[in-house]
Amino acid sequence: MPGVVDGRSRKRYLPGILREDSDDELGTEDLPWEWIYANEPDTEENNGRKRKRATWQDGQIIGARNGNFECYLGDTMLLKADSFNEAWVGIICEFQEDEEGEMAANFMWFSSPNEIRSAKKRTDYVENELYITTSFDVNALSTINGKAHVMSQQAFMNEFPTGKVPRKSKEYGKVFVCRRGCNTRTCTYTEEFIWEDIYHSREDLEALQERLQKETKATRKKKPAKDESPERDYKFEADPEADGEYAPGVYRTPKKARTRDAVTPSSRHKKTGNKPATPSSHRRIVVKKHLEFTPLATRVLSPMHVHASPYQVARTQLHVASVPTSLPCRESEFSLVYSHLEAAITDGSGTCIYISGTPGTGKTATVREVVSHLDAAVRADELDDFIFVEINGMKITDPHQSYALLWEALKGQRVSPAQALDLLEREFSHPSPRRVPCVVLMDELDQLVTKNQGVMYNFFNWPGLRHSRLIVLAVANTMDLPERTLSNKISSRLGLTRITFPGYNHEQLMRIVQSRLEGVPGDIVDPDAIQFAARKVAAVSGDARRALDICRRAVELAEADAKVNDLSDDATPNTPTKTPARKKDESPQKKKKSSAGRVTIETVRRAINEATSNPLQQYLRSLPFASKLLLTALCLRIQRTGLAESTFGDVLEEMQRMLKLTVNESRPLKLLEKRATGQKGEGADDGTGLMITKAKQTGQLIRPAGLGSAAVDLTGAGIINLEGQRPERPSKMRLAVGDEEIRLAFRDDPEIKGMGVML
Repeated sequence: MPGVVDGRSRKRYLPGILREDSDDELGTEDLPWEWIYANEPDTEENNGRKRKRATWQDGQIIGARNGNFECYLGDTMLLKADSFNEAWVGIICEFQEDEEGEMAANFMWFSSPNEIRSAKKRTDYVENELYITTSFDVNALSTINGKAHVMSQQAFMNEFPTGKVPRKSKEYGKVFVCRRGCNTRTCTYTEEFIWEDIYHSREDLEALQERLQKETKATRKKKPAKDESPERDYKFEADPEADGEYAPGVYRTPKKARTRDAVTPSSRHKKTGNKPATPSSHRRIVVKKHLEFTPLATRVLSPMHVHASPYQVARTQLHVASVPTSLPCRESEFSLVYSHLEAAITDGSGTCIYISGTPGTGKTATVREVVSHLDAAVRADELDDFIFVEINGMKITDPHQSYALLWEALKGQRVSPAQALDLLEREFSHPSPRRVPCVVLMDELDQLVTKNQGVMYNFFNWPGLRHSRLIVLAVANTMDLPERTLSNKISSRLGLTRITFPGYNHEQLMRIVQSRLEGVPGDIVDPDAIQFAARKVAAVSGDARRALDICRRAVELAEADAKVNDLSDDATPNTPTKTPARKKDESPQKKKKSSAGRVTIETVRRAINEATSNPLQQYLRSLPFASKLLLTALCLRIQRTGLAESTFGDVLEEMQRMLKLTVNESRPLKLLEKRATGQKGEGADDGTGLMITKAKQTGQLIRPAGLGSAAVDLTGAGIINLEGQRPERPSKMRLAVGDEEIRLAFRDDPEIKGMGVML
């Protein structure tokens, strides 16, 4: 059990068995290991042990030797854990070589009661008790720390009547009691047995494994068919107005359970090795709690309990930061992500899943929804435990900080990125019988690309290691980002598991907005207005966030109109000497005035005009042709490569490629196509701010000069970021505003549109 001790002692979670000696049987010399074969002649040390243990086949590896120390198949061994006073206990089932060619063995592990963190774990264990488990793992022979002795409780009490092994005894820290078997993944136990009756030597291994598999559950219980199940990852809600067995309905993702306290759990995994793999910092004991997302998106109270006005409720639910109860129009993607993650967690294998799609298509929201349901399945004892960590490329200043974030999620320790990289390399390269699968969400993947691509290589390479049990979910806005940006050795490690989120069409956008407005009193939004906003957004980008923003702004405009209408009605209050006249048929003006508080098509049109007529849009539309040409080339470059950052020379090459492919006739192009011979000499200014240079023989455009001043002006206006504000070819260049702002401003521009460029 963990404890707190003053002074230099530290709080820790024991992953294995407490030991105070190390290498007492193997000695202090670092001698090489040697195989022991069945046809090897007996030595005085083993005293004919090979013949007594079993009948072996000639040439079979039956043991290993390190100096005078020997171990054979079926022996129970102590293995080094994270520090010198801890050890693991396992039975040797097979000798082999690991992936790196080192001599190793496959162990059947024992587990201590303290390692089982489930609420269903037994509390009637005795001191020095272990459970034989169904877990197997391959460890190097260099981790062997001596031999262990496992016996029944009665045999232990006969040998040690006090119930404790004396500290001065050579058997101290090596003798253990085993009364039951256990499956640590499902926390199920066998009936109590006598160890000497079920296990003597390697011939009993197969029978022991069969007994454990028969009396314990290999997997957690599954949900009943009528409820949610891994095969059906979303609910089917039947139409209440329809009758019959096959009544039509709507598929929806399951509703998320709301919780108040959410803390990302820390792992208690340990590693094998001669030296500790963790820094000398204090370790924390963290119980599995609800997963934490960044930012934490939870709501305890409904807006209906806080806001009295229907406009306030609608604005709150239409906000892009609000958490919906379900994710409409993403049922198939939800099912795909759920099935892949559940399979990887259940199998305990590492994998990479690449998720791509344009911004605002629900990629991150769907992944978070899937992880939340998987976490709920863990709490319901329906799925194996796992760790989750989210790394957002837009929220860290340096991509190398992702190493520190991952290590903190695994061990609960804050270290430097360089130290975290070294620790993670050793963590994932060495086998561990206690490792729990870890799910890493790498959002905004293009922001984590470095010059040598080391961060991407490590995160995509670790899941391929045999013992890592690391699952990486890479989320990016470009479908072909790995092939265009990353090297072949990195893109090949992503595998074939790729999920694409297409842009929403107008029908899906309508469903999303309508689902947000469910339960809003007053019916303040016309269905035609929602359809109009959805069609406008779907024609441009299919971004659900922009549709929600437009509808939210339309609700604000309708609320302001309603307040103005109420004030005008109350301008002439009744007096004792003046009574209101009898109401007559309302005129068209009054009818129009009465509908001022509703969101109509005209209200949505006003909201769209505001979005497209802000100061930034007005400035972009008033730019000269040279600046528009430069921004268009930069947007095309970003769209082509998937990288937010380019060089000034790359943008110029993109612009030349764009001009060469232009076939339409337009006023700016006619100016660009002026020959070197004419009224203006070669390299003369044509009055548009562009210096035209032509090849004399081919007549092809080499480089439109004069774009340097345009780049400097755009940098000063805050539209782009130019390294050193010097328009030189190696200077780095990137947009300082959203690329959707550029597309929106130049979408109907006659000069850009006349060139045949579609942003």
